[in-house]
Amino acid sequence: MLRDPAERPLVIGHRGASGYRPEHTEAAYRMAFALGAEAVEPDLVATRDGVLVLRHENEISGTTDVASRTEFASRRTTREVDGRPLTGWFTEDFTWAELSTLRATERLGGVRPHSASFDGRYPILRFRDLLDLLDAATDEQRRIIRLVAEFKHATHFAALGLALEELFAAELAAAGWGRGDDRLVSESFEPGLLDRLVSAGVRGTRVLLVEDRGAPYDLVAAEGSAARHYDAFVSERGLLSLTGIVHGVSVGKGRLVGGPTGSTATDAAAARRAHPDAALRGSDLVDAAHAAGLAVYTWTLRPENRFLAPEFRRGSSRSAWGDWLGEFTRIMDTGVDGVFLDHPDLGLEARRAFAGD
Repeated sequence: MLRDPAERPLVIGHRGASGYRPEHTEAAYRMAFALGAEAVEPDLVATRDGVLVLRHENEISGTTDVASRTEFASRRTTREVDGRPLTGWFTEDFTWAELSTLRATERLGGVRPHSASFDGRYPILRFRDLLDLLDAATDEQRRIIRLVAEFKHATHFAALGLALEELFAAELAAAGWGRGDDRLVSESFEPGLLDRLVSAGVRGTRVLLVEDRGAPYDLVAAEGSAARHYDAFVSERGLLSLTGIVHGVSVGKGRLVGGPTGSTATDAAAARRAHPDAALRGSDLVDAAHAAGLAVYTWTLRPENRFLAPEFRRGSSRSAWGDWLGEFTRIMDTGVDGVFLDHPDLGLEARRAFAGD
C-alpha cells in the first residue's frame, strides 16, 4: 500500500530540486524525490510538433545552451508573448528532435554557482519523461508523489494551434494516468485554461495562480482594460466566486509574508465583510479561502537573501542564505496548504520546526 503524506503544508519541489541542480532536469527531479518532496511542479510549454516539454518559459535562452548553438542561430527572433515583445529562441519554433539536442543551464547562475557547475550536463525533458520518473519513484519509495502541472502562456499557444489542454490530456492517457487522478494538480494563471481542462476530460485538482499585479492574459485578450485583475480574485467576494469553479488558489509568497498581524479572527472577519472587494493578505487571505472551501498554495520559498523578505535577510551577500527558517515558518503559520520550494528538504525541516518536533 502506498503511503500518502498526511502532514500539511504539502512540500512541493519547484521544478524538481532546482536549488541544487538546473531546473526541470532529470537530476533535479530525482534529487527532489530523494529529498522527500511530496509533489513536484513542472512548467509545460509546447514544441512546433506538439510535444509538451518542461521549461520555465517558452523562451529558452536563459535555461539552455541554445544561444551558443550555431545551427540554431537563425531561429533567434522577436515574438509577442502575452502582449509583450520578447526576443530570443522559442520552443514553438523547434521540433522535439531539435530541442532534444540542447542541454540545460542554471537560470540563476549568479546566485547559485554550485548548480551552474552542472551546466551542459543534462538534456531537457518532455512531460512524458517526467511521468515515467514519477511512476518509477512512486514504486521505489512506496509513497504517493503528486504532480502539480503548471501551464505557461496557454492563450499564446492556442493562437498557434497548440492547445495545451489537449496535448496534456493525450499525454496523461498515453502514460496510463487516466487523464488525471488523485495525484494530479493542474494550475494556470489563465482561468480559461482551467475550464478547458474539464472539457478535455482531465480530472484532479484545479488551482488558479494569482500574480502580485496585473490581470490574467486570457481575460485581457478577451476584455481589454475591463479584465478582472488578480487582486479581485483574492478578495472576500472574489474567493467566494471561485467556489465550485476551482479547488484552490496559489499566490506569490509576498501576499502572505508581511500580511496583517495581531487582529483577532472576529476583527478580520468583520473587516472582510466591510470591504468584500479588498485584496486580502497573510492569514486573512488563507482563512477567507478556507471559508470558501478553497485550498491555498504559495510560491516560491527560497533561502537566499535575494529572495527573502527584508526582515529575514542576513548580511549583504545576495546569494548567502538568510533566516530562511524564520520566513518559511512564518508562512506556514498562516495555515497555507502547500508550499513550493527550490530546496524541498528545507521545506520538510521547516515543517518539522513549525510543528515543534
